[in-house]
Amino acid sequence: MDRRVPAEAFVRTTLSLGDSALRAAYVASALRAWPLEVAARILDAVCETAEQAEVSSRETLIAIVDALNGDGMGMLLQRLREEAAGASLLALGRLIRLPVEPPHAVGRDPRLDRVPDLGRGREVTLGERKALARRADRDLMQRLLADPHPDVIRRCLRNPRVTEDDIVRLAARRPCRGDVLVEIARSPWAHRPRVRLSLVMNPAMPVEMALRIAGLLLRPELALVARSPGVSSALRALCREHLERRPPVEISDDQRGPAGTGELMH
Repeated sequence: MDRRVPAEAFVRTTLSLGDSALRAAYVASALRAWPLEVAARILDAVCETAEQAEVSSRETLIAIVDALNGDGMGMLLQRLREEAAGASLLALGRLIRLPVEPPHAVGRDPRLDRVPDLGRGREVTLGERKALARRADRDLMQRLLADPHPDVIRRCLRNPRVTEDDIVRLAARRPCRGDVLVEIARSPWAHRPRVRLSLVMNPAMPVEMALRIAGLLLRPELALVARSPGVSSALRALCREHLERRPPVEISDDQRGPAGTGELMH
Protein backbone atom coordinates (compact mmCIF):
# COMPACT_ATOMS: atom_id res chain seq x y z
CA MET A 1 0.00 0.00 0.00
CA ASP A 2 1.32 3.46 -0.91
CA ARG A 3 0.68 5.23 2.36
CA ARG A 4 1.44 8.68 0.98
CA VAL A 5 -1.89 9.17 -0.79
CA PRO A 6 -4.16 8.37 2.20
CA ALA A 7 -1.81 10.32 4.49
CA GLU A 8 -2.00 13.36 2.24
CA ALA A 9 -5.81 13.09 2.14
CA PHE A 10 -5.89 12.78 5.92
CA VAL A 11 -3.77 15.93 6.27
CA ARG A 12 -5.98 17.87 3.84
CA THR A 13 -9.18 16.83 5.59
CA THR A 14 -7.81 17.61 9.05
CA LEU A 15 -6.55 21.05 8.08
CA SER A 16 -9.81 21.88 6.28
CA LEU A 17 -11.40 22.09 9.74
CA GLY A 18 -10.73 25.52 11.13
CA ASP A 19 -11.26 24.79 14.81
CA SER A 20 -8.68 22.84 16.83
CA ALA A 21 -11.38 20.97 18.76
CA LEU A 22 -13.01 19.84 15.51
CA ARG A 23 -9.66 18.69 14.17
CA ALA A 24 -8.93 16.63 17.27
CA ALA A 25 -12.44 15.14 17.20
CA TYR A 26 -12.05 14.20 13.53
CA VAL A 27 -8.67 12.55 14.15
CA ALA A 28 -10.01 10.58 17.11
CA SER A 29 -13.06 9.46 15.11
CA ALA A 30 -10.95 8.43 12.11
CA LEU A 31 -8.49 6.45 14.22
CA ARG A 32 -11.33 4.53 15.85
CA ALA A 33 -13.04 3.84 12.51
CA TRP A 34 -10.05 2.79 10.39
CA PRO A 35 -8.51 -0.69 10.44
CA LEU A 36 -5.60 -0.62 12.85
CA GLU A 37 -2.96 -1.26 10.16
CA VAL A 38 -4.26 1.62 8.04
CA ALA A 39 -4.42 4.02 10.98
CA ALA A 40 -0.91 3.15 12.12
CA ARG A 41 0.64 3.56 8.66
CA ILE A 42 -1.08 6.88 8.02
CA LEU A 43 -0.01 8.22 11.39
CA ASP A 44 3.54 7.02 10.78
CA ALA A 45 3.65 8.80 7.42
CA VAL A 46 2.44 12.07 8.97
CA CYS A 47 4.88 11.74 11.88
CA GLU A 48 7.75 11.05 9.50
CA THR A 49 7.15 14.14 7.38
CA ALA A 50 6.46 16.24 10.49
CA GLU A 51 9.88 15.23 11.81
CA GLN A 52 11.29 16.72 8.60
CA ALA A 53 9.57 20.03 9.46
CA GLU A 54 6.97 19.81 6.66
CA VAL A 55 4.51 22.54 7.64
CA SER A 56 1.16 20.84 6.92
CA SER A 57 2.24 17.63 8.63
CA ARG A 58 3.47 19.53 11.69
CA GLU A 59 0.13 21.32 11.94
CA THR A 60 -1.72 18.02 11.57
CA LEU A 61 0.50 16.48 14.24
CA ILE A 62 -0.88 19.01 16.73
CA ALA A 63 -4.38 17.63 16.09
CA ILE A 64 -3.07 14.06 16.39
CA VAL A 65 -1.45 14.81 19.76
CA ASP A 66 -4.64 16.53 20.93
CA ALA A 67 -6.66 13.47 19.96
CA LEU A 68 -4.29 10.96 21.56
CA ASN A 69 -4.12 13.03 24.76
CA GLY A 70 -7.90 12.88 25.13
CA ASP A 71 -9.90 10.74 27.52
CA GLY A 72 -10.56 7.12 26.62
CA MET A 73 -7.65 6.67 24.18
CA GLY A 74 -5.59 4.27 26.31
CA MET A 75 -6.67 1.05 24.59
CA LEU A 76 -6.21 2.47 21.10
CA LEU A 77 -2.78 3.81 22.05
CA GLN A 78 -1.71 0.39 23.24
CA ARG A 79 -2.90 -1.27 20.03
CA LEU A 80 -1.09 1.36 17.98
CA ARG A 81 2.11 0.73 19.96
CA GLU A 82 1.88 -2.98 19.23
CA GLU A 83 1.27 -2.33 15.53
CA ALA A 84 4.11 0.20 15.35
CA ALA A 85 6.51 -2.27 16.98
CA GLY A 86 5.44 -5.17 14.78
CA ALA A 87 5.55 -3.21 11.52
CA SER A 88 8.68 -1.17 12.37
CA LEU A 89 6.82 2.14 12.16
CA LEU A 90 9.58 4.09 13.86
CA ALA A 91 8.19 7.62 13.57
CA LEU A 92 4.85 6.57 15.04
CA GLY A 93 6.70 4.64 17.73
CA ARG A 94 8.49 7.80 18.82
CA LEU A 95 5.19 9.66 19.10
CA ILE A 96 3.42 7.10 21.28
CA ARG A 97 6.37 5.69 23.20
CA LEU A 98 5.85 4.54 26.77
CA PRO A 99 8.53 5.42 29.32
CA VAL A 100 10.57 2.37 30.30
CA GLU A 101 11.69 3.76 33.65
CA PRO A 102 9.30 3.47 36.62
CA PRO A 103 7.81 6.74 37.87
CA HIS A 104 9.91 8.42 40.53
CA ALA A 105 8.15 8.04 43.87
CA VAL A 106 8.19 11.15 46.04
CA GLY A 107 6.30 12.14 49.13
CA ARG A 108 3.15 14.11 48.43
CA ASP A 109 3.50 17.80 49.18
CA PRO A 110 0.56 18.93 51.37
CA ARG A 111 0.45 22.23 49.50
CA LEU A 112 -0.95 20.37 46.47
CA ASP A 113 -4.27 19.79 48.26
CA ARG A 114 -4.65 23.23 49.83
CA VAL A 115 -7.77 25.15 48.76
CA PRO A 116 -6.88 28.81 48.16
CA ASP A 117 -8.29 31.57 50.32
CA LEU A 118 -10.92 33.29 48.19
CA GLY A 119 -11.62 36.02 50.74
CA ARG A 120 -15.00 34.63 51.81
CA GLY A 121 -14.03 34.05 55.43
CA ARG A 122 -14.68 30.32 55.04
CA GLU A 123 -13.65 27.40 52.87
CA VAL A 124 -15.57 27.64 49.62
CA THR A 125 -17.13 24.42 48.31
CA LEU A 126 -16.02 22.77 45.10
CA GLY A 127 -19.30 23.66 43.39
CA GLU A 128 -18.90 27.33 44.35
CA ARG A 129 -15.30 27.40 43.12
CA LYS A 130 -16.31 25.87 39.79
CA ALA A 131 -19.03 28.50 39.38
CA LEU A 132 -16.66 31.33 40.33
CA ALA A 133 -14.06 30.14 37.81
CA ARG A 134 -16.44 30.89 34.94
CA ARG A 135 -16.86 34.57 35.80
CA ALA A 136 -13.95 35.48 38.06
CA ASP A 137 -12.29 38.88 37.76
CA ARG A 138 -8.52 39.13 37.48
CA ASP A 139 -7.84 39.17 41.23
CA LEU A 140 -10.07 36.21 41.96
CA MET A 141 -8.73 34.37 38.90
CA GLN A 142 -5.19 34.52 40.27
CA ARG A 143 -6.40 32.79 43.44
CA LEU A 144 -8.49 30.20 41.61
CA LEU A 145 -5.53 29.20 39.43
CA ALA A 146 -3.96 27.88 42.64
CA ASP A 147 -6.92 25.56 43.20
CA PRO A 148 -5.97 21.89 43.59
CA HIS A 149 -9.01 20.50 41.80
CA PRO A 150 -8.71 19.88 38.03
CA ASP A 151 -12.41 20.70 37.48
CA VAL A 152 -11.81 24.23 38.74
CA ILE A 153 -8.71 24.60 36.60
CA ARG A 154 -10.60 23.33 33.54
CA ARG A 155 -13.12 26.15 33.95
CA CYS A 156 -10.41 28.72 34.59
CA LEU A 157 -8.76 27.76 31.32
CA ARG A 158 -11.98 28.68 29.49
CA ASN A 159 -12.38 32.05 31.23
CA PRO A 160 -11.76 34.88 28.74
CA ARG A 161 -9.93 36.88 31.41
CA VAL A 162 -7.12 34.34 31.74
CA THR A 163 -3.94 35.19 29.84
CA GLU A 164 -1.09 33.19 28.35
CA ASP A 165 1.23 34.47 31.08
CA ASP A 166 -1.18 33.08 33.67
CA ILE A 167 -1.10 29.65 32.04
CA VAL A 168 2.68 29.64 31.62
CA ARG A 169 3.08 30.36 35.34
CA LEU A 170 0.63 27.60 36.19
CA ALA A 171 2.30 25.09 33.86
CA ALA A 172 5.71 25.92 35.35
CA ARG A 173 4.58 25.82 39.00
CA ARG A 174 6.57 23.70 41.44
CA PRO A 175 5.13 21.73 43.09
CA CYS A 176 2.15 21.08 40.84
CA ARG A 177 -0.42 18.34 40.50
CA GLY A 178 -0.10 16.13 37.45
CA ASP A 179 -3.85 16.16 36.82
CA VAL A 180 -3.80 19.97 36.69
CA LEU A 181 -1.05 19.84 34.06
CA VAL A 182 -3.08 17.29 32.09
CA GLU A 183 -5.98 19.75 31.99
CA ILE A 184 -3.67 22.36 30.47
CA ALA A 185 -2.31 19.83 27.97
CA ARG A 186 -5.86 19.00 26.87
CA SER A 187 -6.80 22.65 26.36
CA PRO A 188 -6.13 24.94 23.39
CA TRP A 189 -3.54 26.70 25.56
CA ALA A 190 -1.21 23.76 24.88
CA HIS A 191 -0.92 25.01 21.29
CA ARG A 192 1.09 28.00 22.57
CA PRO A 193 4.82 27.22 22.39
CA ARG A 194 5.61 28.76 25.79
CA VAL A 195 2.88 26.74 27.48
CA ARG A 196 3.90 23.56 25.69
CA LEU A 197 7.53 23.91 26.77
CA SER A 198 6.55 24.69 30.36
CA LEU A 199 4.44 21.53 30.48
CA VAL A 200 7.21 19.31 29.12
CA MET A 201 9.77 20.80 31.51
CA ASN A 202 7.59 20.29 34.59
CA PRO A 203 8.62 17.07 36.40
CA ALA A 204 5.01 16.61 37.58
CA MET A 205 3.80 16.23 33.99
CA PRO A 206 2.87 12.59 33.27
CA VAL A 207 5.82 11.29 31.25
CA GLU A 208 3.73 9.41 28.68
CA MET A 209 1.93 12.63 27.73
CA ALA A 210 5.13 14.67 27.83
CA LEU A 211 6.70 12.24 25.34
CA ARG A 212 3.89 12.89 22.87
CA ILE A 213 4.08 16.67 23.27
CA ALA A 214 7.85 16.55 22.75
CA GLY A 215 7.29 15.73 19.08
CA LEU A 216 5.84 19.23 18.64
CA LEU A 217 8.86 21.09 20.02
CA LEU A 218 11.23 23.13 17.87
CA ARG A 219 14.97 22.51 17.75
CA PRO A 220 15.99 25.00 20.48
CA GLU A 221 13.26 23.64 22.75
CA LEU A 222 14.28 20.04 22.09
CA ALA A 223 17.89 20.92 22.92
CA LEU A 224 16.80 22.61 26.16
CA VAL A 225 14.78 19.59 27.30
CA ALA A 226 17.48 17.15 26.19
CA ARG A 227 20.00 18.69 28.57
CA SER A 228 17.63 19.36 31.46
CA PRO A 229 18.35 17.23 34.56
CA GLY A 230 14.88 17.99 35.93
CA VAL A 231 12.98 15.85 33.41
CA SER A 232 12.92 12.08 33.03
CA SER A 233 15.73 10.27 31.23
CA ALA A 234 13.16 8.86 28.77
CA LEU A 235 12.10 12.37 27.80
CA ARG A 236 15.69 13.57 27.41
CA ALA A 237 16.50 10.56 25.22
CA LEU A 238 13.47 11.10 22.99
CA CYS A 239 14.32 14.78 22.53
CA ARG A 240 17.82 13.77 21.43
CA GLU A 241 16.28 11.39 18.88
CA HIS A 242 14.07 14.16 17.53
CA LEU A 243 17.06 16.49 17.29
CA GLU A 244 18.94 13.94 15.20
CA ARG A 245 16.05 13.73 12.72
CA ARG A 246 14.92 17.36 12.61
CA PRO A 247 16.60 19.18 9.72
CA PRO A 248 18.05 22.58 10.60
CA VAL A 249 16.35 25.44 8.76
CA GLU A 250 17.74 28.94 8.57
CA ILE A 251 15.36 31.60 9.82
CA SER A 252 14.47 34.47 7.50
CA ASP A 253 16.16 37.87 7.50
CA ASP A 254 13.08 39.34 9.20
CA GLN A 255 13.57 36.96 12.13
CA ARG A 256 17.32 37.52 12.52
CA GLY A 257 17.06 40.68 14.59
CA PRO A 258 19.18 43.82 14.41
CA ALA A 259 22.47 41.96 14.76
CA GLY A 260 21.76 40.01 11.56
CA THR A 261 22.81 36.71 13.06
CA GLY A 262 20.55 33.77 12.36
CA GLU A 263 20.00 30.57 14.27
CA LEU A 264 18.56 27.18 13.37
CA MET A 265 14.97 26.90 14.49
CA HIS A 266 13.11 23.74 13.42
